[in-house]
Parts: sequence; structure tokens; C-alpha cells
Amino acid sequence: MLPTHDRYDYHAWPDRPSYAWPGGARLAVYLGVNLEHFAFGEGLGAELAPGGPHPDVLNFAWRDYGNRVGAWRLIELLEETRFPATVLLNSAMYDYAPGLVAAHRARGDEIAGHGRTNSERQSTLPEAEEHALIADSTAAIATHEGAAPRGWLSPWIAESRVTPDLLVEAGYGYSLNWCADDAPVWKRTRAGRLLAIPYPQEVNDIPAIAARKDGAAQFADMIIDDFEERLHQVADGKPQVMGIALHPYLVGQPYRLRQLRRALLHLSARRDVVWVTTAGAVYDHVRSLPAGLVPGG
Repeated sequence: MLPTHDRYDYHAWPDRPSYAWPGGARLAVYLGVNLEHFAFGEGLGAELAPGGPHPDVLNFAWRDYGNRVGAWRLIELLEETRFPATVLLNSAMYDYAPGLVAAHRARGDEIAGHGRTNSERQSTLPEAEEHALIADSTAAIATHEGAAPRGWLSPWIAESRVTPDLLVEAGYGYSLNWCADDAPVWKRTRAGRLLAIPYPQEVNDIPAIAARKDGAAQFADMIIDDFEERLHQVADGKPQVMGIALHPYLVGQPYRLRQLRRALLHLSARRDVVWVTTAGAVYDHVRSLPAGLVPGG
């Protein structure tokens, strides 16, 4: 027997029951906007070019462009296209760029937990230290937003063997860490159920642009093709969730932002047949459904 995580059971797609999103839609679309802050001269960080010894000024400054400029341009685009966002927030942003978080708060965007900083991975920590990381991030969001976050995306999507357990114990209802499905799945933990909401590892600007070196137009085409194919697929009556993962230091670059605008305007034109929403609203809707409709553990 192979080792298993035992978090959920296997459910083949053709055997899934049908249900609908609000308004009768079968496709839900949300944007995951990652607001991240990084330590200077140490720790992890995405790279534009292979980094040298610390302090890696080139890559630190490139990432910092996202918070100083790119994220503000992205907010303008979200306003223009009338897209809400699920903000995946490093809690260090409250100290570094509180006005940027406040701008998303003013829009009514959902704030979800994304660790303290993407300079660290929680998967490498002993359980007590991982518990402290989750607690620190959660407390900061609760203090500034007036309510604790309900969703979590781990920095670098890195989990230890007990991360789902710790999240439920900390009060979380959903996680974006597992990209194993096109629809929400309930996961087992030692403290109760945790909803896994699809978060993309393909329609995601870091794997696409930073890893595969896809161009700006190619990434926009990827968003559009993913959207149109899903609209075709949901004719089977089974609902899907399409996430689009964005990082302002990538898509906030002017030439990429122009292409992202093209993609979001394309999606926005089909609001009559899709549910444009947030990950938290997906979680709320799933919780309202009769038992047995959503697979999992």
C-alpha cells in the first residue's frame, strides 16, 4: 500500500452530483490577488533573474515594485472591470504598506491569510512554530479588519503534515493550498472539516511567467482559453471554480497589465452566465448546500 494523506476520498468527475452557484451559474470565477512583503537580505523570494549573494537588490526591488506601483495599477484595473478580489495577504503588509491594504478594504475585497511573509515556509517549521505563524498572521488580520479571516493560502503553498489540522483549530473554514480538483472538496482534519477551494497552479502568473517564461499576451490568452473551455465543460451540469492567481510585481508591469485588461474585459462580458465572486463567497455557498453534494472526506 502506498502512503496516503487520508484527507479526502477519491471521487471520479463523471460521478459527481450536479448543483448550481447563485443565479443558476455553473462556473464561479474569482481573482486571488497576492500582496506579499519580503525580508531584505535574507529568506525566500521569487526571482526575475538568478539571484546572487544577499543582499539580492535586483530581485528585492523588482518584487517591491509590486507594492509601490503595480498593486495600485491593479486596483485601478479591478475598478475598471468591476472585479472583486480575494486578497491573499502577508500580514507584514500591515506594517509595510497599510494604505494598500486599506485600499482593498475600501473596495470590500475579501482578506484571506497568506502567512506573515513569503520569505518563509511554514512546512519547514516544528508544529509549535507553525502554530505561532498561523496565529500571528490571523491575529494581525483580525485586529485590522475587525474579523478573523476564513481562508488561507500558505506562503509558497507549502504545507506540513499537520497544516490542515492547525488551520481548522485556528478557526479557518477553507484552504486554497490543494489544486487537485475543479470544484470544492471537503477535507478531513483532526478538528473537523476544511473546504479545499480550487486555486490555480496553471492560470497563475508565477508558474506561467516566472517559471515557464510565458509572455504577457500568452498569459492573457491562457486566462481566456481556460474560461471558454470551462464554459463549454459545465454544460455537463457539474459546477466548477476558476481561480486566477495574480501577483502585482508580475501583472502590475505596464505591458502585462494591458494584456490582463484584455482578459478581464473578455470575462466581464459574460457575467450573464458566470458567477464573478470571491473565494469566501464560494465557501459560504458550499456550506449552504445539502449534505452529500460536495465530495471529500
